[in-house]
Amino acid sequence: MKRPNYPFAAIVGQDEMKLALVLTVICPDLSGVLIRGDKGTAKSTAVRGLAELLPERTEVSEGAFHLTESEYLEYAETLGLDPAAVSRTTTSRVPVVELPVGATEDRVAGTLDLETALTQGRRSFEPGLLAAAHRGILYVDEVNLLDDHVVDILLDSAAMGINTVEREGISLSHPARFSLVGTMNPEEGELRPQLLDRFGMCVTVRGEQDPSARVEIITRRMAFEADPQGFVDDWASASGELAARIARAMELLGTVTIDQDVLLQVAQTCVAAEVDGHRGDLMMVRAARGLAAWDGRTTITDKDLADAAALVLPHRMRRNPLDVIG
Repeated sequence: MKRPNYPFAAIVGQDEMKLALVLTVICPDLSGVLIRGDKGTAKSTAVRGLAELLPERTEVSEGAFHLTESEYLEYAETLGLDPAAVSRTTTSRVPVVELPVGATEDRVAGTLDLETALTQGRRSFEPGLLAAAHRGILYVDEVNLLDDHVVDILLDSAAMGINTVEREGISLSHPARFSLVGTMNPEEGELRPQLLDRFGMCVTVRGEQDPSARVEIITRRMAFEADPQGFVDDWASASGELAARIARAMELLGTVTIDQDVLLQVAQTCVAAEVDGHRGDLMMVRAARGLAAWDGRTTITDKDLADAAALVLPHRMRRNPLDVIG
């Protein structure tokens, strides 16, 4: 039997990291979060635990691309799918798809069977991790160690929302919209600036300095290792409440109003922070709206804007190549 993940709700401290991950679920337009920190600070544990709290979604059951009905009709011919199957839908939990650091280009983007195309005159495509992560979360541990060619694939897909595979003059495309969650230890090297900018948010985590908090971390971890399923059951109520709150925030998100005063304050903040480009402005608005929905409100407050700025601007504010992120 598969060992359960450590419950997200049971993680001690690291409030900023947990909030950023929750916002990634509530507002996919934020494009995900980069979590920087030392070894052993629950970065991977938090991401894997989040998977148990994700909401369900409806998709066409035909194929392995997690398509909505409209996407299925648009791409059925390209992907060789049966258009009549669009009415066969299923409900599944939003996935967290893990991309290993050593993954090959074919494993990430998928691969075309050139022999089938030439001999039978039809496209045969083996979907990759980008297809599996469509409308979900793509998680990369040690994202700063990814090969450059894989980084290029992620950048292209993140920018266009489409993954295109080409081989010997044959091309195939499919939707690939995902939230990118990366974890890294900055001691092992930094990210390419192009990839860093694609993360809507960035948080830095450190080990707890309060002895009582450290004792609680040890106690909970030992209890989990002694009886993983029993520990998960003990935290089931808290986990359920957290999942329900996330679902309510997602429903409320579209009703949060964004007036001109909010936009002006965002613009002034980004100008004062000397942020390059305009992506920071957009991400700050989206994060503030997500924070309001998380608190059950339809209006954005000054605190929402301040908290949003702390999440989306620090990694965009480096003025010199040797400046530390954040």
